[in-house]
Amino acid sequence: MRLDDRTLTRIYVRTSGYCHLCGKKLSRTNYGVHGARGAWEIEHSRPRANGGRDHLNNLYPACIRCNRSKGSATTRSARRWHGRTRAPLSPARRVEAKGRAAVVGALTLGLIGRAVMGPLGTVLGGIGGALIGHRANPDR
Repeated sequence: MRLDDRTLTRIYVRTSGYCHLCGKKLSRTNYGVHGARGAWEIEHSRPRANGGRDHLNNLYPACIRCNRSKGSATTRSARRWHGRTRAPLSPARRVEAKGRAAVVGALTLGLIGRAVMGPLGTVLGGIGGALIGHRANPDR
C-alpha cells in the first residue's frame, strides 16, 4: 500500500507519534526503515485478513515488531499483550485530558490542603495538584 506524505503524517499524528499497540515512541522520518530507532509501519486495526479495508479510520501507526507480531489478531488482544487497553491519544485529546487532570488535581489537593492548613493550604494544595495533574501521562 502506497500512501502520500500527508496521509502518513495524519496517521502518525493520530496517536501523537506512539505505537498504538505497545505505546513505544515512533520517529516520523523512520517510516518503513527496518532496524532504525522508532521505525514504524501502517497497521490495520481490523486486519485485511478479517475484512479490514485501507480506509483512513482503520489505519494506525505501529512499531514494526508489533505490526508483524499482531498478524490477524484483534487490536484489543494485541494491546492486552502489552498491558494496554486503548490507543495513545491524539494531540488535541492529550491537551484536553491534561487539562481535566490538572483541574481534578487542583480540586483534590486544594480540599486536602484546606482541611490540613486552612486557606493557605487551599492555595498551595491547588497549585501543587494542578501541576501534578498536568504532568500525569494521560495514556495510562
